[in-house]
Amino acid sequence: MRHTSRALDALHELPSITLGHYPTPVEELPRLRATLGGGPRLLIKRDDAIPFGWGGNKVRKLEIVAARAHADGADTLITTGGVQSNHCRVTAAAAAKLGMKCAIVANGAPPATPTANALLVRLLGAEVHYVAARDERAPAMEAIADELRGAGRKPFIIPLGASTPLGALGLIAGVAELVEQIRPPDAIVHATSSGGTQAGLVVGCRLFGLHTRVIGISADDPVGTIQAVVSSIITGMGQYLDVDGRDLLPDAPVEVDDSFVGEGYGVPTPASTEAIELLARTEAIFLDHTYTGKAMAGLIAYVRGGRFRDDQTVLFWHTGGQVALFA
Repeated sequence: MRHTSRALDALHELPSITLGHYPTPVEELPRLRATLGGGPRLLIKRDDAIPFGWGGNKVRKLEIVAARAHADGADTLITTGGVQSNHCRVTAAAAAKLGMKCAIVANGAPPATPTANALLVRLLGAEVHYVAARDERAPAMEAIADELRGAGRKPFIIPLGASTPLGALGLIAGVAELVEQIRPPDAIVHATSSGGTQAGLVVGCRLFGLHTRVIGISADDPVGTIQAVVSSIITGMGQYLDVDGRDLLPDAPVEVDDSFVGEGYGVPTPASTEAIELLARTEAIFLDHTYTGKAMAGLIAYVRGGRFRDDQTVLFWHTGGQVALFA
């Protein structure tokens, strides 16, 4: 696209901190491919192997978002998610690393005994506030922020999943790694929900001139909802990249598949359970039931259905979340 070098220069000038160790590995999945009876070459980008805060794609987002909060003089990070939120876990870890406080608004019932991400959030010292429903989360964050400001503190609110134009910029770095590691794949398959990861991958591919399909397998919302959110985030990224955000939009509609959601967010399906077991037993790589299990179920169904050619390369972007297996 036009102005690519200007956009990348603007990205490099933004405040950022390094929390992970990069590049994350790209590995072949030969035994999974053989188990599926052949098909395209299968690769996996291991953002689950990021060591900081137990890893995942949220680390890339927080490297930019938490840096902005720190640069703005914030002393407390406020965010939200489910009781077993990967994003909340990484936000709490970033706050601890930077010497900041963390307040989390979690929708759901307080666990009698915290496990998995809920346990890690407690260990990291975050203060957790519980609300009954998703639509109560944003008002609760604002109320906490107002209370902290009244006490002379400087809170910084991070929306759900850090899926903002600023947070999505972190995935551009992931694409930059990828182009140094392998030839561009024909498709990237990943879990999509709050939209930031898909927006970052789409823009990253556009900036680096890749003709790679970015296929988001929905963890919850319908196609139209996610497409609108991703497009909005992409457009908003323009302000940070010194370009017209409309120029960052892909030529074709954002590609989302909501046929693997099943009964809802976080509810396993027979296909996601099979996907988790298959990847563990063929490649010793772990997925989770909420996001990556369903995304891998989508990839497996696409391979079995002949939706990729045998001469193509398909990369699964592992966004982490394996901690949830211990819930």
